[in-house]
Amino acid sequence: MIDKLEFLLAVARERSFSRAAESCGVTQPTLSSGIKQLEETLGVLLINRSSRFHGLTAEGERVLEWAKRIVGDARAMRQDVRASKTALTGHLTIAAVPTALGMVATLTTPFRAKHPGVRFTILSHTSREILTMLDDLQIDAGLTYLDNEPLGQIRTAPLYYERYRLLTSAHCPLGDRASVTWAEVGAIPLCLLTPDMQNRRIIDRLLSTSGKPLAPMLESNSTVVLFAHVRTGQWASIVPETFAELLGMSEPLRSIPIIEPQEVHKIGLVLPRREPMPPLTRALLAEANKLELAQQ
Repeated sequence: MIDKLEFLLAVARERSFSRAAESCGVTQPTLSSGIKQLEETLGVLLINRSSRFHGLTAEGERVLEWAKRIVGDARAMRQDVRASKTALTGHLTIAAVPTALGMVATLTTPFRAKHPGVRFTILSHTSREILTMLDDLQIDAGLTYLDNEPLGQIRTAPLYYERYRLLTSAHCPLGDRASVTWAEVGAIPLCLLTPDMQNRRIIDRLLSTSGKPLAPMLESNSTVVLFAHVRTGQWASIVPETFAELLGMSEPLRSIPIIEPQEVHKIGLVLPRREPMPPLTRALLAEANKLELAQQ
């Protein structure tokens, strides 16, 4: 039954039988047969389909919510049984907003020192995608904003505060300043993250309340792209303080504090609210709590 519920989760997530089969590591006929057996067991039609996926039925949506709980508990049970016999092993998938990617290592490095048998996959996603992926059991944890937009019913652990810097060259406008205001930053050409990123929505709000900002000259969903452009000496951007520190500024690049207003936002670990917690996520939460204490 569990494997058939996994098939349903994959079909709902991928919205395609072929992609769902590929993600589950089975053939499409095997997946279709498993879904049909699940429908026969429950006595309801779960998927509107012909030769293609056309969405879940009303009954399918209800079963999907149960499937998430049952599959999540089954995965946690398998982890717990393995952990009781041997050292902690397995695989953790963590998604982080682009501005927090550099901070993931502060969690994974001490974790690996204690649990060398655990492997990691680190993904870059928007804050909204992270919440959806947690709900769909696609990831085990995320790093995102905790205090700016609604998170829903999840477990959180604060890690650090995001402060903002103007990243530019010394010879560019404002490049010789010790600090700058949001109104001043809004008056120069910028390259910024795309509007689907929460960091961009925060920046847009701060710039709009400080005057009439210029439209960005370049947008990207990658912080690496932003930095590559600033590094040419012809562009400027707004980045978190932790990101600027990670890059390590050298002349002629400058990282200048943005004040008036000096706003900060809390970044932290987000986890599904499930009891009992799977051993891997419980250990990850323990590392997050230690990191928070160290920051304090």
